[in-house]
Amino acid sequence: MRIGNISFDEHPLFLAPMEDVTDPAFRLTCKKFGADMVYTEFVSADALIRSVKRTEQKLFISDEERPAAIQIYGRDPETMAEAARIAEAARPEVIDINCGCPVKKIAGKGAGAGLLQNIPLMLEIVKAVVNAVKVPVTVKTRLGWDPEAAMPGSGRGITDIAEMLQDCGIAALTIHGRTREQMYTGEANWDLIGKVKENQRIKIPIIGNGDVTTPERAKECFDKYGVDAVMIGRATVGAPWIFRDVKSYLQTGVMPQDLTWKEKLEILKGLVDSNIEKLDERRGILHSRRHLAASPVFKGIPHFRDIRVAMLRAEGYDELMSIIDGINLENHTRDGVVEVEK
Repeated sequence: MRIGNISFDEHPLFLAPMEDVTDPAFRLTCKKFGADMVYTEFVSADALIRSVKRTEQKLFISDEERPAAIQIYGRDPETMAEAARIAEAARPEVIDINCGCPVKKIAGKGAGAGLLQNIPLMLEIVKAVVNAVKVPVTVKTRLGWDPEAAMPGSGRGITDIAEMLQDCGIAALTIHGRTREQMYTGEANWDLIGKVKENQRIKIPIIGNGDVTTPERAKECFDKYGVDAVMIGRATVGAPWIFRDVKSYLQTGVMPQDLTWKEKLEILKGLVDSNIEKLDERRGILHSRRHLAASPVFKGIPHFRDIRVAMLRAEGYDELMSIIDGINLENHTRDGVVEVEK
């Protein structure tokens, strides 16, 4: 598979762009575990052209994490084009346009998935960005605004939009298998993703996204729906080693030996250290909280809710490490004894 001049091995795995998640430290960690391409957090075009410092910081890409994509969002073609030119100066391999974020503060203002309600504007934005930069431009979007719009032949669903976007000159298309109305509820509809891929008029790579939480599911998405790449999002939070597991299973058909509890914990602690090193103690801890709170490492540990709250409230490194190191794995869960390798 190729995106522009970037060549990928068979069955590539991408890390989905996620706000407050895909910071440099996490992207690099996922890269080390096998992610073939990583994406930045969402970058606001409006904030970027106003030189908002925090937004500009999102453009940083280390050489170790490449190839990497910068994802931008906005609702004005000229603003998006200018933001793309600014982002291009950070030397990403790809500039991705966010046409799929469903949250109200973005979609409700006509950006992200909000563009699914105004397809002509979406296409105008994509054309403007493609014409503004020399690097490959890709799009990430959803099946449609609502179930009715997502129906094939509606003119407002992904089976129709995909061809329009291809005609705008994009180098690849990522499809999240939900409508905006669904947000993150229900099941991702991979059948519609598959219909886009099987359309003989589609020549660009199709990347599937949504509910890929296990190696078996990733393999099924490649085999059954024929996508060129699989993008993994929420399943990576607190578990960047999922790329290792999926890669191994795709290559051998056998699940790899699981990492020990201690190994996983050390990975998470290393993520905290890396965030602190790249930012500072306070911001590094803030960026790490989500991974610690959501990590499956702690699943089944009794009274974890209290521990989770304590981790989310911890403001200092020593305090946070004390909480993590103090977790007692010998307690019982409602399903029996927690079986972990210490």
